[in-house]
Amino acid sequence: MRRRGCGVVAGLVVAGLVAGGCTVGEDGADSPAPPSASTRQHEVSPNAVAGVAIPEGQIDRAVGELDRLAGELMADSGIPGMAVAVVHHGEVVYSKGFGVRDVTTGEPVGASTVFQLASVSKPLGATVVARRVGAGGVSWDTPIRELTPDFALADPYVSDHVTVGDLYAHRSGLPDHAGDLLEDLGYDRTQVLERLRQLPLAPFRDSYAYTNFGLTAAAVAVAERAGTDWATLAERELYQPLGMNDTSSRYADFVARRDRAVGHVLVDGAYRPADPPRDPDPQSPAGGASSSVRDMARWLAMLLGDGTFEGAEIVPAAALLPAISPQSVSAPPADPDSRAGFYGYGFNVGTSAAGRVVLGHSGAFNLGAGTAFTAIPSAEIGIVTLTNAAATGIPETLNAEFADLVQFGEIREDWRELYRQAFEQIDAPSGELVGKDAPADPAPARPLTEYAGSYGNSFFGPAAVEVRDEELVVVLGPARTTLPLRHWDGDTFVFTPTGEMADPGTVSKATFDGDRLVLEYYDRDGLGTFTRT
Repeated sequence: MRRRGCGVVAGLVVAGLVAGGCTVGEDGADSPAPPSASTRQHEVSPNAVAGVAIPEGQIDRAVGELDRLAGELMADSGIPGMAVAVVHHGEVVYSKGFGVRDVTTGEPVGASTVFQLASVSKPLGATVVARRVGAGGVSWDTPIRELTPDFALADPYVSDHVTVGDLYAHRSGLPDHAGDLLEDLGYDRTQVLERLRQLPLAPFRDSYAYTNFGLTAAAVAVAERAGTDWATLAERELYQPLGMNDTSSRYADFVARRDRAVGHVLVDGAYRPADPPRDPDPQSPAGGASSSVRDMARWLAMLLGDGTFEGAEIVPAAALLPAISPQSVSAPPADPDSRAGFYGYGFNVGTSAAGRVVLGHSGAFNLGAGTAFTAIPSAEIGIVTLTNAAATGIPETLNAEFADLVQFGEIREDWRELYRQAFEQIDAPSGELVGKDAPADPAPARPLTEYAGSYGNSFFGPAAVEVRDEELVVVLGPARTTLPLRHWDGDTFVFTPTGEMADPGTVSKATFDGDRLVLEYYDRDGLGTFTRT
């Protein structure tokens, strides 16, 4: 999952749906209303009564609008492919593919086409952990050190006390997207997890910052306690029992699928297959699952069934409930009449303007995936939307429009424009020099050979500054990521970052200062200084 997105739609506070890390909404009525025909048929406690009833037939009409809504979004956005499924009362009431899975072949998307899920992997994986919690031997409150004795963060107290749940709720104190830049440079999972201990920590259990590798550390520890690896555990505990035959947490399995949706990026106004494609194996529990809407519909049915699918218990309800309950405040209210957004264990949890609990999550890869699911347990309905294009908010938009139709019988907000603006903010380029013109009369650089040499950094590893064809380059990480340095002014150069975390248009400074080289793009947590060795 990319920076700030992995599924986080930050700052969109308009209507009470959960979208990738925040609750979006304005305050709605919470006065009691009679339960509707689509509310669960059992005694409803006062705090479970929705503020707005759903009339008979309204959900059917909402499902009937999906062909039109999805078609419009496909046409307006130009994305190559999309698949959508809806579950109601435990039954799949809609399942359909749109567009193509690869623009170079033109092969169509169907309900069994496999997509990369990106951060929708988190709630999927959380149900794997919940099943293990239900089986005993591990709990959401188990300290990671009990499962993986070598695990450590910067603070010894946190290292001793951080739990599986803390990491799944993003409340460990690790900074936003901790470790993702290491993955971009080619470090494997073990190397990234070991280096998390060097990162500065925010207050433990009193702060929220979305991390892929923090959550991955918890999932891997649970798998180790079970005596296996994460991908095997997920397959054994969830995919096989649910009959999710299209689903895997291994990138190799995704690549081997004949019916798979290739990730696409926008190049000169047209979508093209991403090159290189996104291999998320290092953060598999957080972003490395792949699935079809056919399979995800089975998972949604189990989720809405309190852990039961087709009469069989897959996940004990008591172990699942903490995951879908508020654990962290992910989006504090902007003012007194706004609702807050919450994160459970791998799930976004919020309340809609209709007074209904909404569960959800978004997923995004800059290298070609946009995914989202939304579930309204009181109405026993859920929708999942998968696309094979760099995320621009299309899945979130479709899910929000559908949820409005389900709850109100009409689309109450301009979700298309709201999500367009939100994703423009998320995808905005970073760097102090973005949008600035180069100096008209820059101070000259020193001879390039004076900058060349080996530089060290305990977090990012060595950097080699070399002169190639009268140009300066810096080479980083196990993947030998090579970044040309263009002169800007004096001892300051600029470069264009690459990788999943690099938003288009980002510009970074590379500043030489004696024996130090500061790379702005890698300095977000204060660790971007390399020292000549």
